[in-house]
Amino acid sequence: MKRVALVVATGVVAAFLIGAGDEARAATDRPNAVLLLSAPCDADNFLCPAFARALRRTGTSGRIVSPDPREDRLSSLTLLVRQGYDLVVMDPGWIDILGTVARRFPRTAFAVVDPPPSAPKRPNIHRVTVRPHEAAFLAGWLSAKLERRRPGADAVGIVAGARIPPVEDFVVGFRAGARRAAPGIDVLVGYSQDFADPRKCEAIARDQIARGAGAVFNVAGSCGLGALAAARRGQVWGVGVDVDQAFLGPHILTSVVKHYDAAFARVLRERGRGPRSLFLGLRDGATGLGRVSPKVPTALRKELDAVRRRIVAGEIRVPGAQ
Repeated sequence: MKRVALVVATGVVAAFLIGAGDEARAATDRPNAVLLLSAPCDADNFLCPAFARALRRTGTSGRIVSPDPREDRLSSLTLLVRQGYDLVVMDPGWIDILGTVARRFPRTAFAVVDPPPSAPKRPNIHRVTVRPHEAAFLAGWLSAKLERRRPGADAVGIVAGARIPPVEDFVVGFRAGARRAAPGIDVLVGYSQDFADPRKCEAIARDQIARGAGAVFNVAGSCGLGALAAARRGQVWGVGVDVDQAFLGPHILTSVVKHYDAAFARVLRERGRGPRSLFLGLRDGATGLGRVSPKVPTALRKELDAVRRRIVAGEIRVPGAQ
């Protein structure tokens, strides 16, 4: 494929190169998969290391490709499929042409991670959605429990990027958890309409803190880093998103983490034989909380774990947006 680069994350070179060529494919009977990305692997693209871990966990040969944006996208995907992979996994950036290619290659299995509602529906397209609402419920519950220990009216904040289902899943879950722990709590929600500019999210978080929020939940990607910085300066808790953001400092209470490696591993094992629509959550190990601050009392940690077990057992039904 002209100008298509093999993108390799540090420390996982072997995982990506195994089976990348015809000789390696002939030497092994393991399945062969590729992850197709709209953007190259970098510090912000957490799909890359997750896919590498899933390859290792399942013993699957595979690679990651990120075509040059100047290429014709339809041609890029078509040429990639013709290389004969058992499974083509992709991010949502490719759904505009996926339907066309999937129709041309009905024997190729495709999987889209966290697809929007507009994703095409065909027998060989599998839609895999990681649902964070249950883990967000736990973060909201913990935030509210700690907020009740502060003097004054109870309030927590959410700084979200946009009103879209994947974001609203975090918002709805967090709010439900907070209200479960403290029924009268004020859950302040602000939308930046941006996922990149930290200044926009910082301004929203500062306003929420001024209104009494004792914790601020980032649901806005890189923009939300500004919200977490405002939490640090305002001496309140910050709650991270997608990956464990405890590295940002001791003000991070916890993070709502999406374990894409679990989702990828499920898809790689099934290789197109599983359900066409798959929703994964706490029970599947596809989402959960990151590191919980050591400042949280042991008794409260035990309560939190009990809540988690009740969610997994189905005793607590967590609302979501999807």
